[in-house]
Amino acid sequence: MRVLVFGAGGRMGATVCEAVAGDPDLELVAGIDPGAAGRRDATDSIVIEASTDTVDAAVVDVAIDFTVAAAARDNIAWCAANGVHAIVGTSGLDPDDFERCRAEFTASNCLIAPNFAIGAVLMMRFAEIAAPFFPTAEVIELHHDNKVDAPSGTAMATVRKMAEASDDWAPDPTRDEVLPGARGGKGTAQIPVHSVRLRGLVAHQEVLLGTAGETLTIRHDSLDRVSFMPGVLLAAKTIADHPGVTIGLDAYLHL
Repeated sequence: MRVLVFGAGGRMGATVCEAVAGDPDLELVAGIDPGAAGRRDATDSIVIEASTDTVDAAVVDVAIDFTVAAAARDNIAWCAANGVHAIVGTSGLDPDDFERCRAEFTASNCLIAPNFAIGAVLMMRFAEIAAPFFPTAEVIELHHDNKVDAPSGTAMATVRKMAEASDDWAPDPTRDEVLPGARGGKGTAQIPVHSVRLRGLVAHQEVLLGTAGETLTIRHDSLDRVSFMPGVLLAAKTIADHPGVTIGLDAYLHL
């Protein structure tokens, strides 16, 4: 598969470029990043372009996007219009974006995943399994201090899966919130979500579940961006086998 990387000049994009270039089944053919145009990518394989205007879509099979939501929407549309498979790990996309993708991707496929770390996908699945057995839950997501959106896509996907698995949640007992926001934001089913942004972190999440006399904590830690690469590479190699638009890496892992 011939791969284009959106955001090739950023830290995540550079890691993707290195992973793709190092895989014998994939070929890095293009990189897009307006802020790094004219530079060589992290593997010295390609010159990064400012936009898709100078890219021949015919030489691209799949594009990988780790940018920001506003840019990703345009990148996704370019993929759909040119019959290029799209793998999207950018946070901030919403159900309206998903529906737009379902309408636009008729000649190629699209995967939008909140997290590509295998352990994070399993964490979400474990939380979904546990949800019916615990009437109270809270999610704490922790990321590096350059992450611009909150809560993370992983946290939002987690509470959505938990809410789909159970509709029996105890109400928040808080009556006096001394510091506004102290109880965090409220996700699906009013499950509280707390976001931490701290220098030195990469990507981490805890799901806390409680019932009478016991608690369960499910935690995942990505200590390096390379943790996302096995999922990204799996997606790049198999996206052609998953027609239409897929939300989440679960289907690719047969969970």
